[in-house]
Amino acid sequence: MSTKWQKLGLLYCPSEIGQHPKLLSHASNPLPVLIDGDVYRVFFSGRDADNRSSVGAVDVDVVKHKIVQVHRQPFFEHGQEGSFFADGVSIGNCYEIDGKRYMLFMGWQNPFNRHWRGDIGRLIVNSDLTLELDSDTPFMSLDEVDPISLSYPWVLRNENGGYNMWYGSTTTWDAGNKEMLHVINYASSSDGNHWEREGLAVPYELGTAQAFSRPTVAYYAQGYEMWFSYRSGSDMKYRIGYANSKNSKEWKLRLEEAGINVSAAGWDSEMIEYPFVFKHKGIRYMLYNGNSYGKTGFGLAIEEDEHGASK
Repeated sequence: MSTKWQKLGLLYCPSEIGQHPKLLSHASNPLPVLIDGDVYRVFFSGRDADNRSSVGAVDVDVVKHKIVQVHRQPFFEHGQEGSFFADGVSIGNCYEIDGKRYMLFMGWQNPFNRHWRGDIGRLIVNSDLTLELDSDTPFMSLDEVDPISLSYPWVLRNENGGYNMWYGSTTTWDAGNKEMLHVINYASSSDGNHWEREGLAVPYELGTAQAFSRPTVAYYAQGYEMWFSYRSGSDMKYRIGYANSKNSKEWKLRLEEAGINVSAAGWDSEMIEYPFVFKHKGIRYMLYNGNSYGKTGFGLAIEEDEHGASK
């Protein structure tokens, strides 16, 4: 199912002027939560002067393609030294269990003289859209399936009442071409709290697509669609890729069908990454980041049909 995306431009880029010290730069990993009408609260991961990320937000009218409100205070800050999210919080997506909403995130640790690593944590999204930590221990941590590092989780309720999760897992920090092999794995759950990890979901190709991140998954009549960030290991900066599946577990890599690429110039001319696809009033939108891992902010794209019109 090939999709084309029409870029609607840059929506938000933080300025250091008047910014909270925990949100000085970047607006990475945009995650929309509907407030009312056409307005969404778009949470994102901003950074402080030491490059540690915390969660900020702006309110966006997606139909008018404009910012309604900028929230100056962070909604959730990175943890204290020694915590599993001491060096950053990179958000994935939200899901509900029995009417309670959660937001998953990648917690960063960057210990002195050791390689950085990630674990998956969970935030509670309160009814007023404030955030609080669900547990000071990781929601998912390293094990025999995922022994090195974890990243950006995406959870989707399935047609049988259970839950599917796709998330990043490092196989090696160097796959022989000075680039990590970081793949998208799959896990399943009957209750959304306890997970059975089932290993590799999306096939990788060394030298073409081997460093994946931030999957965004949608279910449609013929199966599942996924967009994600990926790097090739050949000095190529992040691009947005695409895969599809009939059963949520076995995916076909179709990079050429992503329907979106870097621009000729401007804020997203060097790289595009961290997509989030969502539907509003029957139309699919994509929030995504551009140059420098979201330092230039996030933009919006809208799905087109085969004739170039918005769907």
